[in-house]
Amino acid sequence: MLSALSIRNVVLIEALDLDFGAGLSVLTGETGAGKSILLDSLGLALGARADSGLVRTGEAQASVTATFDPPPAGHRAAMLLADNGIEMEPGEPLLIRRTVKADGGSRAFVNDSACSAALLRELGGCLVEIHGQHDDRGLLNARGHRALLDAYGRCDAGAVGAAYGAWRKAASILAEARATVDTAARDRDYLAHAVDELTRFRPEPGEEATLAEERASMQKGARLTDDLSAIADCLTGSDGGLAQLRQAARRLDRIAAEDERLAAVLEALDRAVVEAGEAEDRLAEVAEALSFDPARLDDIETRLFDLRGLARKHQVQPDDLADLCTDMAARLNAIEGGEEHIAALEADVAKKAAAYRAAAQGLSDERQQAAGKLDAAVAAELAPLKLDAARFRTVVAPLDEGQWSGQGMDRVEFEISTNPGAPFAPLTKIASGGELSRFILALKVALAEQGGADTLIFDEIDRGVGGAVASAIGERLSRLARSNQILVVTHSPQVAARGAGHLLIAKSSDGTVTRTGVHALDDAERREEIARMLSGAEITAEARAQAERLLERV
Repeated sequence: MLSALSIRNVVLIEALDLDFGAGLSVLTGETGAGKSILLDSLGLALGARADSGLVRTGEAQASVTATFDPPPAGHRAAMLLADNGIEMEPGEPLLIRRTVKADGGSRAFVNDSACSAALLRELGGCLVEIHGQHDDRGLLNARGHRALLDAYGRCDAGAVGAAYGAWRKAASILAEARATVDTAARDRDYLAHAVDELTRFRPEPGEEATLAEERASMQKGARLTDDLSAIADCLTGSDGGLAQLRQAARRLDRIAAEDERLAAVLEALDRAVVEAGEAEDRLAEVAEALSFDPARLDDIETRLFDLRGLARKHQVQPDDLADLCTDMAARLNAIEGGEEHIAALEADVAKKAAAYRAAAQGLSDERQQAAGKLDAAVAAELAPLKLDAARFRTVVAPLDEGQWSGQGMDRVEFEISTNPGAPFAPLTKIASGGELSRFILALKVALAEQGGADTLIFDEIDRGVGGAVASAIGERLSRLARSNQILVVTHSPQVAARGAGHLLIAKSSDGTVTRTGVHALDDAERREEIARMLSGAEITAEARAQAERLLERV
């Protein structure tokens, strides 16, 4: 709810601070007093185009601050602020401030955080609806008609949204599968050849390292074979070193008893024989380990060459060839089994599309029923508002399939015909300013609490009417004010008498400077203002009596 409005240096308003209460507040004043300036100021705070012509003559800038009660957590305004990173302190009011400089520059702030004019307009639309002949938001915006009808008829689009999401997901999976099969089909021959080649080759992860290690071992054996053979010849054989040592040891053993000093020599020879024997055994072991089959070495080198060649051909590492073969085989199988897979996915899409259509059709039926009730409710409001020749209808029409969504497959728009036999058309195209405001009032009364902003402002909704029609307008505004804050600029005493609060807009001059001011009226002042509205410049006793009767009647 709008709780306060502070205006500085806007046209004829030098400084103005207003407080607003709940229910219906009326704003009255003589023609030219500045009621439009007040609405222009509020519009500026709510994101309207910043016009430097609003700046009071001689001042550098104008500013308007609108104060609102803190919106609850689930309110559209609260969610919009959260989405844009603007914090709300619990229990603190929402402050919207707009400044415009004489040179045309402007700035916008929400709770002292700078924001764009676009965000301000969106936020303002969540908080206030200003209904006048030039308004293009709220009920006049056809984009919001479907949501209003759904709220009025309690039409739940949740099941439709879920069905739509399932359908679109299945369609996306089908599209991906088709793209995969189409891509693979173009490469069928290549894939068949590559899979056959890799399958016959049978590459294994880690094979390159194993082959390289085995080849290195064999190549080392090839380098050492001649040397090891020559060393073995030196040790073994009839003329080898070991045979000579053994022969020397045998001879020495036969003569060792001749001289005790030969015993030590024999012991040394025995040790040498043992060590040489161990060396012979170790040498044989090494030779055996380094022995290789030249044919095996050729096979390894050929395998390693082919393995690395395949890896270069497919631009992968040798260890990835096995996985590549598996992947290519899967792609080839997808081609060969693709028709069955695609057929299954197509059946799933068709099933989910049918479920969506069924849910959406059910929602359409609900909307058609709600539209009939809404049309009847609005029709009941038209005659008392001097719109008895007009007709109202809610159009629920099918959208093209490309426009279907989680909200269903309907286009919803409110249309009117102002004269018998005249075609139906959108509200803004065929209604005059006064008619338009009364149509909106009729709609608002019919829709009651079903969506929209919490604060509604009607600008001269009673233009061109009086008597019983003005009284009917006042009664309906009062009814709306039970659930919304209503501000109405009016020239009708019947409407003014309905207000819970009454603000008088007046213009004054000291001979050099003209100013617009606003004054909250007490009961006596209010009675006098309504009498003025009834009688004109000279307030008569009859007018005062009539004003008293109007106030007592409400």
